[in-house]
Amino acid sequence: MSAIAVVACSMLKPIPVILAAHNPEWPRMAAGHAERLQVLGSTLVAVHHIGSTSVPGLVAKPIIDLMPLVTDLTDLDGQRQRIEALGYVWHGELGISGRRYCTLADEAGVRVVQLHFLETDSPHVERHIAFRDYLRAHPAAAGAYAVEKRRAQDLHPTNSHAYADEKGAWIRDTETKALIWFSGRQAARYHHISN
Repeated sequence: MSAIAVVACSMLKPIPVILAAHNPEWPRMAAGHAERLQVLGSTLVAVHHIGSTSVPGLVAKPIIDLMPLVTDLTDLDGQRQRIEALGYVWHGELGISGRRYCTLADEAGVRVVQLHFLETDSPHVERHIAFRDYLRAHPAAAGAYAVEKRRAQDLHPTNSHAYADEKGAWIRDTETKALIWFSGRQAARYHHISN
């Protein structure tokens, strides 16, 4: 679960914590859900697959987290009906200023997708991409996260809020490392381009 999702889920009804082995179909599923968001036209800039389902080999709750980036949240608010027409429930900011959070459930009422809409210049964007990319590039960190997830699940198998809180310190610590690593990669890329 992404750090954005940790905050979002703490304000919705808790759900059981079911961790699944990585499904190689998750990226394809994420791309399909991202494609449906094209109904937003020029308001939509990009859609990033974030969270544990975006990290190959990592156990995850089988809920796809997408971070759609938009030009302007006010424009997005004006298109709320288009999102709801796709079957999403609109939750507004839900505890994070500058974000629009939406959920999609399957026919059985099980949550399958979470959207975390942000403007392109939101400070949340870099930290979520950094966290995802860090776990992808550091298998040992991803493995440690899997252990942390299992530990938190063992303690709170029926309460996703408590599960998220339990692993929160690990996420914050790793996110700090990820941002330093990501910043270094960005600087190295800029230096390479400018030379």
